[in-house]
Amino acid sequence: MSAMDFWVRNSPAAKSLAETEAVRVAEKRFGLPRRSFLEFTAALVAAMGLPSTAMGAVVAAMTQPKKPSVIWLQFQECTGCTESLLRSEHPTLDKLILDLISLDYHETLFAAAGHQIEAARLSAMKENKGKYILVVEGSIPVKEDGIYCKIGGKTAIDLAKECAADAAAVIAIGSCASWGGMPSTSPNPTGATSLSKVLGKPVVTIPGCPPNPYNFLSTVVHFLTFGAVPELDDKGRPKFAYGRLIHESCERRAHFDAGRFAREFGDEGHRQGWCLYKLGCKGPETYANCPTIQFGDAGASNWPVGCGHPCIGCTEEGIGFQKPIHALAVLKTVTPPTQFARPGEEQGQGATMVTAGVAAAIGGLAIGAGLKLADNLGKRDDAKPDTKQK
Repeated sequence: MSAMDFWVRNSPAAKSLAETEAVRVAEKRFGLPRRSFLEFTAALVAAMGLPSTAMGAVVAAMTQPKKPSVIWLQFQECTGCTESLLRSEHPTLDKLILDLISLDYHETLFAAAGHQIEAARLSAMKENKGKYILVVEGSIPVKEDGIYCKIGGKTAIDLAKECAADAAAVIAIGSCASWGGMPSTSPNPTGATSLSKVLGKPVVTIPGCPPNPYNFLSTVVHFLTFGAVPELDDKGRPKFAYGRLIHESCERRAHFDAGRFAREFGDEGHRQGWCLYKLGCKGPETYANCPTIQFGDAGASNWPVGCGHPCIGCTEEGIGFQKPIHALAVLKTVTPPTQFARPGEEQGQGATMVTAGVAAAIGGLAIGAGLKLADNLGKRDDAKPDTKQK
């Protein structure tokens, strides 16, 4: 039994909430057992960092009669963000995302096309002026007045500005819309850029390639419940999803602290699940909740690092699609151990952590061991001077 299921079964608050009219409405509307609906709601509340007492407000928002209008634009992208949402296997997401919101414009999902779909967009904007949620997927090309992306005769620049003018909230979903993503990589012939730069104002950014659909859903539910977007960081990302480094919660973190690193794909360390730092994992400099909520509902370890590939930093501007995949990451907040365990010591070069610690003690420098650790982490047998950790 999961902790969430235990709470739903045994919490007096959950039992009381289960008997409310709102939950009875949800049970009928979404076609879900009450317990399943409460488990999903509790998971959203926990993901957003809200107290359990907020569940009542969240349930009420999710069962309100009128569903909020959502206009979803797609520009320079691969449709991966949409596909990620559609492919999610959570037993309630497919029902909730369609019953929770009114998806009034989406080029990929619409059966209509041409003048009909454009008429639907304009009608939704007019009827829900100041109340609809705008979601933008894909970067926006700005070179040569945006001629590289047009929809219905309008450039992506004009469409984004037109739809954002009367939106209650604007969300950039995926790394392309958040900061340019893959289309913006050098030499960037189309001038692909982020939604916020085109609009000239901050927007809610949910980066990732693709982003986790639950981060998007939790953001929408927060807006429905409180009439405002969740707390954001300096890049516009919801702090509940992007407030901690991947490295802090990684299932391989213990191997990092013990100095056990895979050095090549398929070697003994790689097969045993050791830390992927030396293979270029960007977890130490990338903020995301991938290790905690994972991805795709396909079981345990169903995220890149768990599957054996280094994190490429797709949620970070200037790292994903910019920094070489196997280049060493910058160690932002690592707290090094006093010494490596024997397996890690065998993989290092030069002085061991024991001798570094002794030297630090003699010199009176408490940070000496930590600096030596950072230096050792950056060294590889084939490392060149410009690839070593500074």
